[in-house]
Amino acid sequence: MIDNREKVVIICFCMDAKKDTKIVECGLMAIRNPEKLIVGAKQIRKGLNADRISEVYLAENADPAITGPIETRCQAHQIKYTWVKSMLDLGRACGIEVGAATAAVVK
Repeated sequence: MIDNREKVVIICFCMDAKKDTKIVECGLMAIRNPEKLIVGAKQIRKGLNADRISEVYLAENADPAITGPIETRCQAHQIKYTWVKSMLDLGRACGIEVGAATAAVVK
């Protein structure tokens, strides 16, 4: 059984990859090893360059200058990415007290 420290809950509106329709998504992403979650654009760019990222979450209300290049990189390398409604929702889902523009799961 997975305890609360090993879970990242994402309950929010998510958008499809084309960002043209909203989809309500209530999900639970189980992280058996909390070290496999990284937060922040700089760390995610490093992980993408090292081919260590398996999935990315992007906040819809974050600066497009931050999320755009990461989205493009995910598309180019066929890495799954999900749009989350707000930075605050993503930060809370990651267990931090501030908003997060991006988060990712490491392979």
